[in-house]
Amino acid sequence: MRTIFCLLCFFGNFQALAAQVFRDQIDVQWLPDGDRGWYRVVTSPDEAEFILFDAKEGKKQPLFDATAARQAMGADAVKITILRVSDDCQTVDLQTGDTYWQKLPNGQFQAATAEELQRNQTTFPPIEPSEQGGRPVKVKFHNPLKKSVDFYWIDFDGDWQLVGKIPPGELHDQATHSGHVWVLAAEERRPVGVVKTGIHGSEIWADETRKPAPETPRDRRQASEERESIEAPAGLKAEIRDHNLFLTTGGKEFPLTTDGTAADGYEGPALWSPDGKFIACQRIKRAPVRTLSIVESTPKDQLQPVLKQMDYQKPGDAHDLTRVRLFDVAEKKPVPVEDAALKNPWSIEDLQWRADSSELFGLYNQRGHQCVKFFAIQASTGKVRSVVEDRSTTFIDYTNKVYYRILAETQELLWMSERDGHCHLYLYALDGSLKRQLTQGAWMVRAVEEVLEKERAVLVSLMGYHAGQDPYYKHLAHIHLDTGTLTPLTQADGTHTWELSPNEQWLTSHHSRVDMPAVTEIRRVQDGALALELERGDASALLKTGWAYPERFVAKGRDGQTDIHGIIVRPKNFQPGKKYPVIEQIYAGPHDFFAPKDFSTQRETHPFTEQGFIWVQLDGMGTNWRGKAFHDVCYKNLHDSGFPDRKLWLQAAGAKYPEFDLTRVGIYGGSAGGQSAMRALIDHHDLYKVAVADCGCHDNRMDKIWWNEQWMGWPIDDSYQLSSNTVHAHRLEGNFLITWGELDTNVDPASSMQVVNALIKANKDFEMLIIPGGGHGVGEGAYAARKRLEFFRKHLQPL
Repeated sequence: MRTIFCLLCFFGNFQALAAQVFRDQIDVQWLPDGDRGWYRVVTSPDEAEFILFDAKEGKKQPLFDATAARQAMGADAVKITILRVSDDCQTVDLQTGDTYWQKLPNGQFQAATAEELQRNQTTFPPIEPSEQGGRPVKVKFHNPLKKSVDFYWIDFDGDWQLVGKIPPGELHDQATHSGHVWVLAAEERRPVGVVKTGIHGSEIWADETRKPAPETPRDRRQASEERESIEAPAGLKAEIRDHNLFLTTGGKEFPLTTDGTAADGYEGPALWSPDGKFIACQRIKRAPVRTLSIVESTPKDQLQPVLKQMDYQKPGDAHDLTRVRLFDVAEKKPVPVEDAALKNPWSIEDLQWRADSSELFGLYNQRGHQCVKFFAIQASTGKVRSVVEDRSTTFIDYTNKVYYRILAETQELLWMSERDGHCHLYLYALDGSLKRQLTQGAWMVRAVEEVLEKERAVLVSLMGYHAGQDPYYKHLAHIHLDTGTLTPLTQADGTHTWELSPNEQWLTSHHSRVDMPAVTEIRRVQDGALALELERGDASALLKTGWAYPERFVAKGRDGQTDIHGIIVRPKNFQPGKKYPVIEQIYAGPHDFFAPKDFSTQRETHPFTEQGFIWVQLDGMGTNWRGKAFHDVCYKNLHDSGFPDRKLWLQAAGAKYPEFDLTRVGIYGGSAGGQSAMRALIDHHDLYKVAVADCGCHDNRMDKIWWNEQWMGWPIDDSYQLSSNTVHAHRLEGNFLITWGELDTNVDPASSMQVVNALIKANKDFEMLIIPGGGHGVGEGAYAARKRLEFFRKHLQPL
């Protein structure tokens, strides 16, 4: 009962913990002049400030008197939300609860209606891609119109995703995240409302009198520049129908192909060359697709179980064969393409014509992910050449580190590569000649954030650049394409997020660490110079509750040289001199790193630290963003999971801190972390004594094709068997709990059941929990999380 009570207390108190950190959540809104902006900041449980700043002058001041606003509205300042600030900052539209107000130029506040405030606004905000990484909030949609409106989420690529419909006169509360963009739309997707959700949530009314601002270009971090579709010349038309390509000219239709079938057909779009002389498309030979069958034992609306089936390719399965096809319009015949140069593709994508129509470009990724090339096909001959290509004896991280962009005006290509052991940027001419390596060194380019073609520059995020800092901290830099000169725009010791001002002259920078709340600054994009500090987060009230910052801890890895970074979170009411059992949360998926870097109240740790456990998380070799050699440890070796580094890290922590009881160490994880958690008891039970594995991909041959072939390679070989928990289940030693959801569509739930079968055959003791109707990640649900904590308490006895 004590465990249940503590869990309930934890979930009930988490929001209270987060609410005791002030001045750390800043959502800057820029004014049309480009140099000024405003924001709202919470300064105490019932107080907030409303600030106007001038980046050029380096000054800030109150936007209005918050005390006067509170007195006029009869509400705590934290409940006051700004809806709009006039361009001259003299009039401010406000909301508190269900009432609306205006701050007038004379400084007075008067009541208003929603309709009156709506009339003050002539345009909607721009429709732009949603931002990632925001905090959970709600947006409220009002529909005062006499007709229904649809509401759309604008995804991270700028695409409209229909979510639902709001009847006339009704309102709808929608869960979302700050930085997400939503559109209310009438017939034919005509916008009648646009909102970019703020960090405290937002509210919007459908209004047919306002017009949307011009759409912002799609996210410029995409691999290639946005290209307008090239229309067919007058009198010509290309259409793919019944798996074949047809050309219409002079009012007559001609089949350019006749051999297309459903199993091996021509697929669009049909891409016209700019001069109208050639058409390109793809021909795809479809491979049989495996069917995954799962049973829903307890459907909500009936007694009998329901069989559910879905397409689900697994490693080694046959894969679609994609080929590029070219056609000469005048001759009405194909141009033979050298398929041998693009054999056995995992993907061929992003086909685009060169501006002079001489070549067709595209990106080729060979199955097995050891060769990626940006290729060109000569339109007149079908001959294929590599403009740029990378090869690896292990893998190319195509999901994270393939980036390319054609600079149209200069006919150059930006290319990202790990060819020198670290992820860097290169500038090529389109003839394939290298103009310069733009970045180099024992650090990583994380992403190209912005391409400023007119300035001949790019903004890139970096990791590991600043000596003496945690190599996982993210920073921003400006790079000149003509010289390769790199100017850091952020340097403070912490991991950074940022937003550019609409005129791209200023940078709103936020940086924090696990042991430091966020600091928000305005910096100049040109050189990173500090314009002014807006706010510095304050956690003093939180610290007075007994909550403590996590500790950043570093120890050497298996090679005796490489630093392994992680965090330590000690029990609440920690007592020096007392021994505490240790719980490690593990996720060693090679696609990223996972130990926290930015500030939070560490919600996931509280159930464990409240119960007297030391909680740790770290990133061993085989995870991402520390260089190619560090990353390559995972290749055909997912069972490694960085354990040789993890054990040395824990031993170093135990040597420094006597409170670490390394005779009582537990570990848990989900998905790939579930595979690793079980593996701890197979290969490393000299240290780990208890493990809980949720929804694990326990045999990589049972999991989805794209993730596992990326790291384990193709074709299937003995390495898959070596990494299989099912094959090695008979070697498990220790206390083991395995959990999963019966309706997991991410990892085949049969993977967990096969482990259970192997454990039974080996006569091993274990516990299991299957959640009826549960999907992927059920281990983090309230019931499974409670059972997990009870399992650790039973076997590690923390109190």
